Amino acid sequence: MSQTLLKVSGLKVAYGGIQAVKGVDFEVREGELVSLIGSNGAGKTTTMKAITGLLPINDGDIEYLGQSIRGRGAWDMVKQGLAMVPEGRGVFTRMTITENLQMGAHIRRDKAGIAQDMERVFATFPRLKERKDQLAGTMSGGEQQMLAMGRALMSRPKVLLMDEPSMGLSPIMVDKIFEVVRDVHAQGVTILLVEQNASRALELADRGYVMESGLISMSGNARDMLNDPKVRAAYLGE
Repeated sequence: MSQTLLKVSGLKVAYGGIQAVKGVDFEVREGELVSLIGSNGAGKTTTMKAITGLLPINDGDIEYLGQSIRGRGAWDMVKQGLAMVPEGRGVFTRMTITENLQMGAHIRRDKAGIAQDMERVFATFPRLKERKDQLAGTMSGGEQQMLAMGRALMSRPKVLLMDEPSMGLSPIMVDKIFEVVRDVHAQGVTILLVEQNASRALELADRGYVMESGLISMSGNARDMLNDPKVRAAYLGE
């Protein structure tokens, strides 16, 4: 069995005086694509921010590569190979596409490897290559999402966390984004995907977890969950 890269145990996080995450357990093994689904306000984004060191933890632990990372800063986690594509994209709007991608590689010193990865990102997202000197703030939401994904990939992550990559995008762009998620996973990148589009997320995933009101209410094989009447009724609009 492949090793566990990320393990969350008894995680509790308070956010703005509210207990947003109330004791969550899950794990992501090497090579997996794991989907964390649930309705708005379930605590998914708070969990992601806690994993990457953007929010302090009240209780529980997060282990990455077998070591506790509780209390470690976000900059430190990128160096360790844990990168996040944040909800809302978070691109540097006054920088060009190329400069944004270079920011993703700022922890690296291998110039040849960085240039190679830049070309790989441009091959994955031809639209970014066409506009590489354009300011990121002048791009559409879908293009910014591509850029945020490309920027995270420039750090050569061992584990890629993606928070609501399809949010607010047109159906065509949603198709493109999920196609890229599948391709990135096929290249061997381990992915934790938080997504409100439950059917698309579970179609791609190996395993899934359902989060409700700050707790994990269900977990299992993604195919089984996709066919589960309770999941279909609650999250797939059936």
